[in-house]
Amino acid sequence: MTIDWNHFTPWASLAGGILLGLASALFILVNGRILGISGIVGGLFRPKSGDVGWRLSFLLGLLVAPMLYFLVAGPTSVRIDAGWTTVVVAGLLVGVGTRYGSGCTSGHGVCGLARLSPRSLMATLAFMGAGFVTVYLVRHALSS
Repeated sequence: MTIDWNHFTPWASLAGGILLGLASALFILVNGRILGISGIVGGLFRPKSGDVGWRLSFLLGLLVAPMLYFLVAGPTSVRIDAGWTTVVVAGLLVGVGTRYGSGCTSGHGVCGLARLSPRSLMATLAFMGAGFVTVYLVRHALSS
């Protein structure tokens, strides 16, 4: 087994983790809400009065931020080793999983674990375990 050191980015990963943690902490302090993407998106499908604006702004920020990064840092090379069908099916399965798990990686894995939630610990262990098994099966057991 060889390690592709071009994909080893500890400083960028650390900076991203710090930014996620700060954003989550600020979001709960300012808004009193958990920063879970599936919950934010889900709230758009059952809107409450005065609740749509901040959700749309948040999602717009998720879309605009990479574009701003592109303008500042220039193009980056991204390689996805899957076809469109696989990506779409995977996305749908993640969506179904977040509904059954009552939250996503940001809600359970970042915010829930920080609050020492036992339910979030179990959810995080479940989706991380499922991810490990899936990667193993796809890359080793099912590959030719």
